[in-house]
Amino acid sequence: MRHLTSARYIDVVARTGSIRKAAEMLSITSTALNRRILAIEEELGVPIFERMPRGVRLNSAGEILIHHIRHQLSDMERVKSQIADLSGVRRGHVSIACSQAFLPYFLPGEIANYRREHPQVTFGVHLRDREAAERSLADYTADIAIVFEPVRMSEVQVLAAVRQQIHAVMAPGHPLAGETSVRLADCLSYPLALPASTYGVRHLLDSAAQRQSLKITPVVESDSFEFLRYHAVAENILTFQIPVGLSEPTRTGRMVSRPLDVRDIPAGTIHMAQLRGRTLPVAAARFAAQLAGTLATSYEAV
Repeated sequence: MRHLTSARYIDVVARTGSIRKAAEMLSITSTALNRRILAIEEELGVPIFERMPRGVRLNSAGEILIHHIRHQLSDMERVKSQIADLSGVRRGHVSIACSQAFLPYFLPGEIANYRREHPQVTFGVHLRDREAAERSLADYTADIAIVFEPVRMSEVQVLAAVRQQIHAVMAPGHPLAGETSVRLADCLSYPLALPASTYGVRHLLDSAAQRQSLKITPVVESDSFEFLRYHAVAENILTFQIPVGLSEPTRTGRMVSRPLDVRDIPAGTIHMAQLRGRTLPVAAARFAAQLAGTLATSYEAV
């Protein structure tokens, strides 16, 4: 839509923080893009960007405008997907912000299932920690966020919530591998490989240890759960994960997982959410419904 071209230009400049970088992405000259911005500022009667030596950033007026622009662009995508749906050919793009646990097994299977029925729908899947995933909904860079133990939920609408018990992950020959469930204090008797403090699994572990006056001292720490899983097996030490991120390794027998006793750590919660008050495009809404159904049938709903 031609009347939305200037809106898209402003959105790209705001995201990149640079007229030059935005112009390269939009395949126009920096001069032409700057003229567009100046024309919009003249029409509004106020500047919307603060010019700095190494780029630009939105000022207060620009923050108000960008919220309107992103809502407008999102709404147009929803309308276009609804029109495409009338012809029986579902099109559209679904953008997902998620925690690491959903990347190896859960989302690849769900996206493959959806695209078998709707091959013209495209996907963007973006790794985000708990706080960043929620910000992605607020700035319209994600349609759906799926996170474990979110930081805050004030601006989002929860579409599905299921419980996940933290599991200790280890090689089959580890001393705790023969247990049906494990106590936190017993785990702390062995070397640990732990996720960084920004992740929900670590947050629950630290909180439980503090309540029980236990001290957690990892020998390895990483922001990659994939690295942690495979390093735990390589060194025969313990790491931790939730079941949604463990399907394949435990099924093949390369590693085993044992749930932590609920007396030590209660189950955490996976939340799937969208921005509150936003009407999702058809493709994103239908995919969200598929995810909600899978989560509800596979795990314990809250």
